Formats: sequence, C-alpha cells, structure tokens
Amino acid sequence: MFEEPEWAEEAPAPAARPPPIPRAGVKSAPRAKGFSRKQLQATLQALQAAALPYPLPNQEGNDSNSDSDVGEEKRKKRKKTPKVAPFMEENSKLPVQRVKIKKGESKGSGTPKNSDLVSVLPQKDPALMSTTHRPVEDRNTTEPRLSRKQWRNRQKNKRRQKNKFLPLKPQSVAAPEQETAPELTEECESTLEAKESRSSLDRGGMLRAKMKLRLEGARFRFLNEQLYSVTSSAASHIFQEDPEAFELYHRGFQNQIKRWPLKPVDQIVKDLKQQPASLVVADFGCGDCHLASSVRNTVHCFDLAALDPRVTVCDMAQVPLKDESVDIAVFCLSLMGTNLSDFLKEANRVLKPGGLLKIAEVASRFVDMRSFLGALAQLGFKLVSKDLTNSYFYLLNFHKTGPPKAQGPLPGLTLRPCLYKRR
Repeated sequence: MFEEPEWAEEAPAPAARPPPIPRAGVKSAPRAKGFSRKQLQATLQALQAAALPYPLPNQEGNDSNSDSDVGEEKRKKRKKTPKVAPFMEENSKLPVQRVKIKKGESKGSGTPKNSDLVSVLPQKDPALMSTTHRPVEDRNTTEPRLSRKQWRNRQKNKRRQKNKFLPLKPQSVAAPEQETAPELTEECESTLEAKESRSSLDRGGMLRAKMKLRLEGARFRFLNEQLYSVTSSAASHIFQEDPEAFELYHRGFQNQIKRWPLKPVDQIVKDLKQQPASLVVADFGCGDCHLASSVRNTVHCFDLAALDPRVTVCDMAQVPLKDESVDIAVFCLSLMGTNLSDFLKEANRVLKPGGLLKIAEVASRFVDMRSFLGALAQLGFKLVSKDLTNSYFYLLNFHKTGPPKAQGPLPGLTLRPCLYKRR
C-alpha cells in the first residue's frame, strides 16, 4: 500500500573506526583546599541576604578578613567588656538557662528577640535587694580582695585615725549660779602648788628612806655578827652604850622573819598551849615578848634590852630567878654568843627536877648533832623528842635529869655563827 519514498535509500554500512590515538593525559587543575566550604558559605550568605533586609556580618574565615583583622577585633572586644559588679560575681553561681536559636538563624545572624531570652538573675530577689553594694574594685590591681568584715574594720580604723587629731569637744558650760567663787579658785591653786612641792619632797624623801633602809640593813648585819662572835656580857655592854642599836637590830630581825617559810616561835606556842596553864615558863632572849602574849602561862621574859615593859634586862648567864622555880625553859633562836654552856647551866639551875627544856635553832648552825646531844647530856639534860623534818629550823625537847656533870668547857657544844655575805 505504501511505497517507499524516493529519497529513502539503504543506509551505508558503517565503516570501521580506526583505533583511538592515545593522547597525552591532561589532568584537571587541583581545587584549592577548602574551596567547597567557601563556596557553600558564599551561597548561604547570598540566600540569607536575599531574605533579610540588612546585611549579614562577615563570617569567620571569610576571604575579606585576614587573620590580623580578626585578632584586632578580638582585642577590641576584650577592651570593651564591661566591668561586672561584685554582687554579680556573688550570684554567678546561680543556674543559667541557655538561649535557644531558631533554625533559620545562625550564630552571627543578629541578636535574637527579647521573647527568646531568659533572664539570668531573678528580677525581684529579696536577698539581692537587702545586700549592700560596695564600690567596684579594679581587677587590674595586685591587692587581694577584702572580705566584708575586713573592709568594715578598715573603715573603722580610718575613722579612728581621723578622729584622733580632732580637737576635744568643749565641756558643758556651767550655769552662772554654779560658777566657783574667786576665793575657792585661789585655794585650789594653793593646794595644787602644795601638792607639787609635796611630790618633789616625796621623791627626795623616798630616796632618803631607801638609803636609810640600806644603811640599817648593813648595821643589822654588823650587829648580828658581833652577837655571835662575843660573849653575852660584851653584847650587853654594847646595847647599854647604844640603846638605839637594839631597836635597829630588832627591826632588821623582823624584816628577816617575814621571808621565812616557818616561824619556830609559833610552833613553840602551839606546844605550850597543849600544856597546863599553871606551868611557869622562862623565855631566854624573848625579844618583843611574842611568846608571853600568846599563852596563858606565867612567862618570865629576859633579854639584853627591853622592847616591852614585861622584859627583864639582864645577862642570860645570870637571870634573877630562884633555883628550881621554873617548869619550862625556852631558847628560841637565842643561843648566841661564845658562852653557850653558861646559858644552859643557868637553865638547869632554874628548872625544877624533870622540867622541860625547849631549843629552836637554825639547822645550818649545827656542826654535829650527835656531839651536841652528848654535850647536853653532860649538862644534865636527856633528849625527849626532836623534829628535824624542816630544812630551816630544828626543834629539840629535853628533860632535866639532874645537875651538870661537867664543869669545864665541852667541845661538842658548838654552833656555827650566822654570818652574811660581804656586799
């Protein structure tokens, strides 16, 4: 039905293609590092610029900004950072919520809306409202940050230093009725002058009194050494020629007693109070009659000088008493002088048979206690009790057994003299 057109001819057979000629391979130029990333960023900026009415800021790593420009911008941002107040630092530990960014916005696509922001601090916090704000400290200074207590103490010290040099406040002016009369003021002036003169005199008087005490102490030491190194008759002669010497010696002795931890006369008084009050006592070397004032017994007081009306002035080797007329004989720190045997023989004479002899002496004076007790046995005394517990004083008690057996000197009856160091 259909006839082929005239132009239709049979297609010629495809000629055989020659083999491809090998060419030198031309390699494509290598792409720059980061080219695809930059191209994507440029495309993203173009799209965002078309969508927003204002231009976008340059992204980091853009070709227009070099590394030096980025460094300068960072330094400017550091300088422009506002200083934070101290109370903001205190509340920096509060929990902070991060701001969510919408999908269509990037980090550098401008500031988000106010509705998207969450406040960092509560708007009305009573703790923050009540706190007192101190002045903002400069962080660039090297001084350490002060605590609140240290800051308050520093302010107090500043006020005190400031008020230290202020003039004193004037006292309240008295009413005209209360004003002092001229006669009274003159009297006050005269009293003030008298007080000033008295104070100057007191200074001189104190110096004189101190020198007088030193002189009296030196004289007391001299008299004390004399009493230990001479006989009782010679000592009595010294005090007869100078009656004031005994008073001076007694004052020095009382000052010395105040330093002692124990007074032997008090122990003797305690022992005599346990004896019957009817016993008669003879106190050899009584001093100020302390023993007679402390007991109810009849006490005969003997000494080289009288400081009390009850004292009988005599040599203790010859007392005005009858034979065997005394129940108790006491030598309390009075065995002084070189004729100790005469004192003890006189005590044996006045004591009744079986009478009590009490001796209290300084512990350092005893050379040999055994020889001393043997000598007293030769003088007619037997040891009853002894108290050697105290390191300062020894207390010895004897009973009269009979008259003295030995008439001559006894070598064991020796006591060291109490001598003072040379000053």
